[in-house]
Amino acid sequence: MRDEDKGVLGGGSGDAGLATAAARGQVETVRQLLEAGADPNRVNCFGRRPIQVMMMGSARVAELLLLHGADPNCADPATLTRPVHDAAWEGFLDTLAVLHRAGARLDVRDAWGRLPVDLAEERGHRDVARYLSAAAGD
Repeated sequence: MRDEDKGVLGGGSGDAGLATAAARGQVETVRQLLEAGADPNRVNCFGRRPIQVMMMGSARVAELLLLHGADPNCADPATLTRPVHDAAWEGFLDTLAVLHRAGARLDVRDAWGRLPVDLAEERGHRDVARYLSAAAGD
């Protein structure tokens, strides 16, 4: 384990360290913290859960959080965005698919009335938009 990972594990609350490790995409640290009992739904000092601040390009971090009970449908209280909105906006199809398989809703609008598919289209993420359009038929 890298020294910086030890600091996340050893410093302060495991729950706070979980949000930090998720944001950094540190798969092994996330796994260790979850196995040690960190709460995947506990909010950090900014009022966000690990699944909301995770590195969206790390589908493995998403899988670990979801396997340990993270809520794939938690909404930002100000913007109403959910992790699927963020994954669609950033164009991370693998992460979006992981969230969707775990029960993330794709039909929920953010505070501006946008669906995840709208965000993918706006940003030119055609593969993500195709997935979301196809999934709408689920």
